[in-house]
Amino acid sequence: SYFHRSGPWDCKDLGTLIEANRAWANRMARESPGFFDDIKKGHAPKILWIGCSDARVPANEVIGEPPGSVFVHRNIANQVPNTDVNCMSVIQYAVDVLKVKHIVVCGHYDCGGIRAATELVDHSSPLENWLRNIRDTYRLHKKELDGISDMKQRQRRLVELNVIEQ
Repeated sequence: SYFHRSGPWDCKDLGTLIEANRAWANRMARESPGFFDDIKKGHAPKILWIGCSDARVPANEVIGEPPGSVFVHRNIANQVPNTDVNCMSVIQYAVDVLKVKHIVVCGHYDCGGIRAATELVDHSSPLENWLRNIRDTYRLHKKELDGISDMKQRQRRLVELNVIEQ
């Protein structure tokens, strides 16, 4: 199955990860000599990006920004529940301390969190509790969503509604 496929980190350990970080740092120092001096000066992003935990594309790359230019909070299906102290703290810090000018909630099609929320499966706690927020969005838009017969298209629309509800 897709989730049990082999991958580049199957035979690697934490030491390999640390070596990869060293190689990255050396590459950055060579390719962009002022990079580390610049980031030492501080962090002054103008965008808070609340996105999905999906690992396929970093938030800054989606909008063509360099590392450090976007303050990022990620979780399954880009949720912003007012009961999530972590998310609320990120927003407070971004607004009050970093003085961001924009808050972006960004979802993506083919989201595993959205797909999981539309399955009649008990994913057990705490994931099941988290998915309840998405299921609430579904319930609010049930008539529209149930009117979409193709499941993939229904999930795509739920991705859009989920972003709007946040």
